[in-house]
Amino acid sequence: MRKIIERAWVRLVAMFALFTLELFLILALFLGSIIMFLFLASKIRGGGEVKFDKLAFDFMDSLSSPAVTDFMIFMSFLGDAPFITGSAILLIVYFLFIKKHRWYSVKVPVIAVGSISLNLITKFFFHRERPIIPHLVEASGLSFPSGHSMVSASFYGLLIYLSWHNIENRRLYYFLTGLLILTIILIGCSRVYLHVHYATDVIAGFSAGFLWVILGLYGLRKLERYSKRNLNPIVEEAAVKVE
Repeated sequence: MRKIIERAWVRLVAMFALFTLELFLILALFLGSIIMFLFLASKIRGGGEVKFDKLAFDFMDSLSSPAVTDFMIFMSFLGDAPFITGSAILLIVYFLFIKKHRWYSVKVPVIAVGSISLNLITKFFFHRERPIIPHLVEASGLSFPSGHSMVSASFYGLLIYLSWHNIENRRLYYFLTGLLILTIILIGCSRVYLHVHYATDVIAGFSAGFLWVILGLYGLRKLERYSKRNLNPIVEEAAVKVE
C-alpha cells in the first residue's frame, strides 16, 4: 500500500512539474513574440535599412547552389497558402468523420484562415515593399510580415498542439514536434534565400503566427468549455422535448 501511494505521489509531482514547464514555455513564447514583433514593427515604421537584413541575405547567398535552391523552393511550397489550405481541409475531414472531434474541426479553419486574414491586414498597415534584389521565385504583394512565416508558424504550431493531445507515444510526439519546428524554421529561411522577404519580415511573421495560435487556441478553448457547460444542456433538453 505504501509503495502504491509513493508511486502515485511521484506521478502527481511529475505531472505538476511537466504542467508548470509547459505553462512557462507557452508564456515565454507568448511574451517573447509580443516583444519581438513590436520591436521589429518599430524598426520598419521608422524607415531606413536594417543591417540584419543585409547580413541575412549575404549568409544565404553564401549557401547558394542548384541543389540548395531546389530544396528551398520545396520548403517554401510547404508554406504556400494553397498547400496549407489543402492540408487544413484534410484535417477538418479527419476530425469530422474519422476522429469525430467537432471542436478540433473548428480549431483548424479558425487558426488557418485567421492567420491568413491577419497577415493581409498587417501587411496593408505596414506597407513594406519586397526586397529590390532579383527574386528566385515569383512573388507579389507586400513584404512585412512574411505570410509564409506567419501562416506556417500558426498552422504547424497547431499541428504540434494537436499532436500533444492525440499522440500517446511521447517519443513519437517529441520527434514530430522537432520535425514541425524545423519545418517552420526552414520555411522562413527559404523566403530569405529566395530573395522574396527580408529576414525581419520572417521573424515578425514567426512572432505574429505564434501569437495568433496561442490566442486562438486559448479563445477557442474558453468557447468550448462555455459551450459544454451552458449550450449543450439546452440543446439536449430541447431534443428530449421534441422526442
